[in-house]
Amino acid sequence: MFSIGEFSKITGLTVKTLRFYHEQGVLEPSYVDEQTGYRYYAESKIETARVITQLRKLDFTLADISGILGNYEDEADILDYLKQQKQRISEKMREYRAISGFLDQIIIKEREAREAMNNATYEVEEKSVDSILIAGIRMRGKYSDCASGFGTLGRKFNRHICGEPFLLHYDTEFKEDDADFEACMPIRKGASTDNISVRELTGGRCVSLLHKGPYDDLGDSYGKILRYVKEKGYEIEVPTREIYLKGPGMILKGNPKQYLTEIQMLIK
Repeated sequence: MFSIGEFSKITGLTVKTLRFYHEQGVLEPSYVDEQTGYRYYAESKIETARVITQLRKLDFTLADISGILGNYEDEADILDYLKQQKQRISEKMREYRAISGFLDQIIIKEREAREAMNNATYEVEEKSVDSILIAGIRMRGKYSDCASGFGTLGRKFNRHICGEPFLLHYDTEFKEDDADFEACMPIRKGASTDNISVRELTGGRCVSLLHKGPYDDLGDSYGKILRYVKEKGYEIEVPTREIYLKGPGMILKGNPKQYLTEIQMLIK
């Protein structure tokens, strides 16, 4: 018989792994010295170790491996196990693809926010914005209620979302509890439902200002952009827009001092 160290060299399994397999009842030594606790393995155990290694490479659980070793001798006999394992792996692949897509969203969102922050002057500017396809939910209530609207849109359109969330403000004044606004997401495609409007949002010339900081401080930036509008003698179209370039993250809430919001007011 081979000592555990010798058996480790022969099988390519570490001593730690062999001890673990013993504890789990998957690969038990042929003999254990009662006085020293040393484990010894017969030559016949080498084939068992090889089978375990192959099944682990195929991502079988130790419970599955234990069942296979105890009840089957031929691959034809474990066909059901193989089919089940293939199904589990297919499901994992779908899950991993979804996770990969989610990570891509976070990476792209944070990269764009960082670029916008690095290039921002935080001064009022005029620019043109393109028409875009959007999905929107018209709401009445507190501005913070928009979170539920964004959540509904996120679940509905998921991978078809192609930009940052934003609000359309239909009021020309601040309202505390009865604000009229629409939670929106730019999308690649989609169809309207009973409570979701899918349509083209018209672009045009706009006055824009980037606001860095908590949402509670947006009033200062509104004051700055409205002074500019009055100085220029512009007439503004309703609804106005708040685009959330960086806010609470998908994983972490983040620092409100680092939130980045773009205010856009289209010029009539």
